Amino acid sequence: MKRRIGISVYPDHSDIEKDKAYIQKAANLGFSRIFMSMLEVKDGKARVAEKFKGIIQFAKKLGFETVLDIAPSIFKELGISYDDLSFFAELGADGIRLDEGFDGAKEAMLTYNPYGLAIELNMSNNVAYLEHILSYEANTPFLYGCHNFYPQRGTALPYDFFIECSRRFKRQGIKTAAFVTSQSGDFGPWDINDGLPTLEIHRDQPIELQAKHLFATDLIDDVIIGNAYASDEELAKLASIDRYKLSLSINYVDQASDIERKIVEDKQHFRRGDITAAMARSTQVRVKYSEIANPAHDNEALFERGDVVVGNDGFGKYKNELQIILEPHSDDRKNLVGRIPKSELALLEFLKPWTKFQFETKN
Repeated sequence: MKRRIGISVYPDHSDIEKDKAYIQKAANLGFSRIFMSMLEVKDGKARVAEKFKGIIQFAKKLGFETVLDIAPSIFKELGISYDDLSFFAELGADGIRLDEGFDGAKEAMLTYNPYGLAIELNMSNNVAYLEHILSYEANTPFLYGCHNFYPQRGTALPYDFFIECSRRFKRQGIKTAAFVTSQSGDFGPWDINDGLPTLEIHRDQPIELQAKHLFATDLIDDVIIGNAYASDEELAKLASIDRYKLSLSINYVDQASDIERKIVEDKQHFRRGDITAAMARSTQVRVKYSEIANPAHDNEALFERGDVVVGNDGFGKYKNELQIILEPHSDDRKNLVGRIPKSELALLEFLKPWTKFQFETKN
C-alpha cells in the first residue's frame, strides 16, 4: 500500500487564509492527506458548510484527500443523520472519521454510502471492534483506520500497545494512519496542547524521527502531523524522508576516509538474510569496493551499539564490508567510521533479515 504524509487543519480555531497558506506549502512538498477536525461547530449549518467547503475544495484542487473528524453531537448540532451523508459529500470531503463507534452493523452499512466516502475508525483500542464490523461484510476498500492523538503529556499510547492495536488493522489489509507532533505547532482541537502525537515516546522527538519510526514498523500507511502549524523546516524534513526504506542518521568520526564515506553513502545496503546478533552486515559493498585500499584507524576501542564500522585492510575478504554494531565487542580489523545518534537507536530493532536501509549523513 502506498504511503502518504499529511497535515491537520482546525477551521474552528484558525484563520482560513493561514490554513490555505499552510495547505499550499504542504502541497508543494508532496503532502497529500488532510485530517480536518469538525468536533466543535457552533455557527449553524449554512455557515459551517460555507467555511468547510471553501477550504476542502481548495485542498482538493491541490490533490489532497480530506477526512473529517466528527462526533455524534455534530449530527444533532447540524440536524443531519448518519443515514444520509450527503452533507459531507457536498462539502467535498473524501471520508469521515468516527470519533465514537456504533454496533458494527451500522459502520459496515456506512461503508456502502452512495457518495463513496471512506469511513475511518479509531485504531487506538485493542479490542475486536474491527473484526466485528468486518463480520457484517463491510466494504473494505472504503474502510480506514486512524489512531488518536493525545494533547496531554503522559496520556499518549505506549509503544507495545500501539503495535498490538495496529496489527489488528494491518493484518486485515485496512489502510492505517497515525499522528506525529510538531515542536512548533501551538494548537489543535482542544485548549490543552502539549503536542499531538499518537505515541508518548514521540512527544519531544524531531518530527522526521517520529515519522521514520512509524513507517519502520510497517504498520502505518499515512503519517499525519497532529498539531498546527508545523514550521517550514519541519514540513521539509518530513517530506524528505524515505517512506519505504529504513534511513539511519550517521555522524562521521574525523578519520573516516573518502572510501569509507562512499561505502556508507551507498544506496543499496541490505542486511544479510543469515543474521547474527552481534552486528547487521551489509556485504555487497565489500564486493563493489574490493580493490580499494582501506588502512586501519579508530580500531582499538570497544565498539558500542549503533557504531558503524567498515572492514580495513587487515580483514582479508571482508575488507570494506559495512557493519552496524548491535552488541558491544572489539575487533581491530574494523574501523569505526561513524555513530548513529542515540535518539535513533530504537530504529535498529527494524533491521530484520534482508531489510533495505540507507544512511543520512549529519556531518
